[in-house]
Amino acid sequence: MPQLEGCSHIELPLPDERVGKVRVSYELPNDRRLFITTDRLSAFDRIVASVPYKGQVLNQLAAWWFESTRDIVNNHFVSCPDPNVTIGRTANPLPVEVIVRGVMTGSTSTSIWRQYSEGARTIYGYSFPDGIAKNTLLPEPIVTPTTKADAGEHDEPLSCAEVVSRGFVEAKLWAQVQEAALNLFKRGQQVAAQAGLLLADTKYEFGLDTDGQLMLIDEMHTPDSSRFWEMSNYEARIAAGQEPESLDKEPIRLALDAMGYRGDGEPPVLGADVIAATTERYIKAYTRLTSKEFVAGTYPIQERLNALLQNGELS
Repeated sequence: MPQLEGCSHIELPLPDERVGKVRVSYELPNDRRLFITTDRLSAFDRIVASVPYKGQVLNQLAAWWFESTRDIVNNHFVSCPDPNVTIGRTANPLPVEVIVRGVMTGSTSTSIWRQYSEGARTIYGYSFPDGIAKNTLLPEPIVTPTTKADAGEHDEPLSCAEVVSRGFVEAKLWAQVQEAALNLFKRGQQVAAQAGLLLADTKYEFGLDTDGQLMLIDEMHTPDSSRFWEMSNYEARIAAGQEPESLDKEPIRLALDAMGYRGDGEPPVLGADVIAATTERYIKAYTRLTSKEFVAGTYPIQERLNALLQNGELS
């Protein structure tokens, strides 16, 4: 894989530009949006690096999952006209992120391990006993919602009861969301296990379509939104007190945490070796989960998209 700079910025002459941590989107006709996934990498709610090919992995892997899980819940995916581009149906996003966790782990302020290790025993409305070690499996997956923080701010943990009582989502719809999230997670664990991986946790985002029906949006089961661990050496590494071998961005979080960074102030610069290893992990996650070859897109991505737009291929 050639050494190159990741794509951290994309701009197209299209209406209603919306810039997120990793994606930028534009309005298209007929209640659709154009989503472009950049190579930006966020950790602790901050942009900390740009990782070559990361955006392509996220976009194509999410598209693969969207196509294969429509039997569980509808989603916004329409087409993927470019390795970094998804055309999706317009949605009104729900104001909470939906994290499903199957393992006692994590390093961010909203993770159950971080809170547990600091002494909390009631987390997201669930009660935990003393004596749980990091990275051990939970008896069953749990839904742990958070607020959606503005750029530069931190998400706030919520219990499922608080999602309803504080007016984020009405009760009947929230029950639908929880059922869909747990079923998606179960499917994700099954597919991951077939690839020799353990899906430890993941984040989902849901919205309502123009008819008011629930649908999955954003991304799903990617190395950005999930933790994927190697099953072959999981038990041995845990027994030895080591972190699981992961195919996601957790090593970036752990590296930053080891440097004393947890999201406050400017992040430290990550070395080229760390960036290259992250690219390798993301591509490996894609090929393992999909059983497909990763065909690298050309750079610069901006020039590629400009040509597609000029030819009318991004609509």
